[in-house]
Order: sequence, then C-alpha cells, then structure tokens
Amino acid sequence: MSKEFKKTAILPLILLMAALLLNACGNAALPEDDGHDHGEDQQIGDAHGEDHDDNHADDTHDDHGGDDGHGHDEPAGDRVSLSQQQAKEAGIVVGLAQKTQAGQKLSLPAEIRFDADRIANVAPQVNGVISALYGSEGDEVEKGAKLALLSSKELADLKADYRSASSAEALARAVLRREEKLWAEKITSEADLLAARAAIQEANAARENAENKLHAVGIGHEIIDDLKNSKDGASSQFTVTAPIAGIIVRRPVTLGETVVAGESGGTPMFTIVDDSVVWADIAVFKQDLAKVHKGARVTLKDDDGAVLARGEISFISPIIDETSRTATARVVVDNGDGQLRPGQFVTADIDLGNGAAILRVPKQAVQLVEGQNVVFIPQGDGYVPLPVVTGEESNGYVAIRSGLREGQRFVAEGAFTLKAQLEKAAFGDGHSH
Repeated sequence: MSKEFKKTAILPLILLMAALLLNACGNAALPEDDGHDHGEDQQIGDAHGEDHDDNHADDTHDDHGGDDGHGHDEPAGDRVSLSQQQAKEAGIVVGLAQKTQAGQKLSLPAEIRFDADRIANVAPQVNGVISALYGSEGDEVEKGAKLALLSSKELADLKADYRSASSAEALARAVLRREEKLWAEKITSEADLLAARAAIQEANAARENAENKLHAVGIGHEIIDDLKNSKDGASSQFTVTAPIAGIIVRRPVTLGETVVAGESGGTPMFTIVDDSVVWADIAVFKQDLAKVHKGARVTLKDDDGAVLARGEISFISPIIDETSRTATARVVVDNGDGQLRPGQFVTADIDLGNGAAILRVPKQAVQLVEGQNVVFIPQGDGYVPLPVVTGEESNGYVAIRSGLREGQRFVAEGAFTLKAQLEKAAFGDGHSH
C-alpha cells in the first residue's frame, strides 16, 4: 500500500475511537447530577441521625431520672415493694404522725415498800400454849381466818371471873326485888332497901369489869353470851385470827410452844401483808426538791427500761436524811398483779410539767439508712425512706424536728424489716448507696 492509502484508512479508525471515548465520558458525567441530589439526602439523613442521637441521649437521661424520682435524697432503687398481705405478714403497721405534749422529766432511784397500813403483826392477846396451827408462811388468808388455837389458863380465869360476876349480879338483883316488895308492905326497913340498891350497883360494876377484860383479849358478845352453854375445857381455848386479808410472810412459832401476850412483851406469831397496794419511796436529792411537787405523775421502770407501773406523788417528806442528803417522795401504787415486790429497786421518771407540743414517733420507727436517719412512708404499692432530723428521746419516743409532717402516714412498726429488705435489694443489684 501507498502511504496515502494508509493515512486514509487510519483516519476513520481514530475518529471512531474518539467518538467512543467521548460517549463513555458523557455517561460518566450523569451521576454528578445524581450525586448532588444524594448529597441533599445525606444532609437530611445526617440531620435525622443527629436528632436520633439527641433523642436517644434524652431518652437515656429521662429513664434515669424516672428511676430516681427523688434526686439525691432518695437514690434510684430506694423502694421496697410489698403487697398488703406481705406487709401484714411482715408486721408492718402504719401510723399517723401526731404532736404530743413533752415535758421535762427527772429520773431518780426508788425502792418498793409495803404499805404500812397493810401490814399486820399478829401477837396473842393472852398467854398460852399453842395447841393447833392453821396457817403457814406463803398462805393467803382472808380477814377473820383462823391462824392458831391456844390453850390459856389466863383466859379460863377471865371467863370464870365473868361467870362469878354475872351470878353475883343476878343475886343482887333478886335481893333488890325482894327488898322493894317488903318495903312496899312496910315489913323491911329503908336501910335494908338502900343496902340492896347499893349491892346491885356494885355487882353490875363487877360484871361489866369482867366483861371488859374479855373484850380486851378479843372475846366478843357471841362467845360471852354463850359461856353458860360452853363445853368442858372450852373456856381455856383461844383462837388467833387474821386481822386483815393478805399473805402470811412470817411464822416463827411452832406447835406446843408457849407464847406471851403482846402487851406483856410477846413477839408476833404471824406477820401478814397485803401487797395489792405498795409504796414506791423515791429518793429526791436536795437540789431537786424544788422541782418535785405533790401530784406529779411518775412512771416506774425496771433496769431494762420496761414500764412497771404509773402513779402520782402523794407525799413529800419535809425531812432530809442526814446521811444520804435526800428526802422521800412517796407514790402509792396499785399492785394487783403482784409485779412489784417490796425491797425491789426501780427507776422513777417524774414528770416535771408539760412543755411545747412536738412531733414524736416510736424510736423503732427511725432507722439509719446510708448514714442518715429515715422513717419509711407508704407510697403506692410499697414503702420509701424519708430522711428526717431527730431530736431528744423520751419514754421510747424520739422527736422529729424536720422531714416528717404532722398528719403524714409513716411506718410505726416494722421499719427495721423494710430497712433489711432495702439493703438486701441494694446488695443484690450491686449498688453501693
């Protein structure tokens, strides 16, 4: 081929390749317009993504806030959920916060003593020998119950004297009647009549004297009037009876023992006490006397603080003991249940007067949670701790200065159980509150 022919054949081929190349470039340029549109979609998508992230952040924050609900005072999870049946089984008791009068109190030592008006030392009223004993130490007896039987020569003599005086009086009365009849018939002299009248007066005095001696040893009219019908040997028998109802706490005598009448220096055969009422003698120090007044309310407690009895001061001694430098304030206490025993030492809390009304709750209602005093309050189907500021404690109650409001419901009993459940839940969640 000639060179001209080669040039003419190659030229169309070059033009065809250029056209194909331009066509390929044109197809590549179309996605640039689509890319612009896609860029706008990407911006919207980015904006949506930002909104989604923001919303997610807000959701996370709101969820946390919803679990908390109480800020830093009640951290998330500080709640014990219990049904009514579960609360009942756990001993949960809900009360109403109320204000009460809280006065100052003075705590002093006291000793329980027998009421002196309810002690009887029973001594025989005549000398004699114990022929029978009916009462022993520890026996409860009623007033008038038989305690012992004595054989007494002294009593037999007294009864014999009474019989003689009674017979002399009857004879003198008969003589007087006869003399009065003779005087009316002008048979006897006036001197004989006057003598008869003097004799009856003397006989009457002698009989009354013998009767009074029998009364002095405890012999009543029912026995005296029946002396003429008494059996042989009965005149010497003397029955010792209980002057009061109570318990025999002492009986130092034995069967067959000779006893001496109390007025002759004899010792008591029995000691009977009625402990249904006792005295609580409070030792009031000299510096406290001005604070204690008759009628002040007193609560008696044992060493563990348990309340034994309540009463009022009925007597304050004006005398200060030289050794102890204390005066005695006495409380008369009903002891029907026998809980107080004479000789027992107790603590007397004396109410010195009413103070301002303050909000108080039982001591066990306040629990220490996360280093802070709280009371539990009902909320929905559970209980939550409420931080409180406490004050002074008195008689098992503690004052609430702030946190709990008057009239607000709170857990009065079972707070410790709720605290334990709260700590158990916190430990199980792995939280450190």
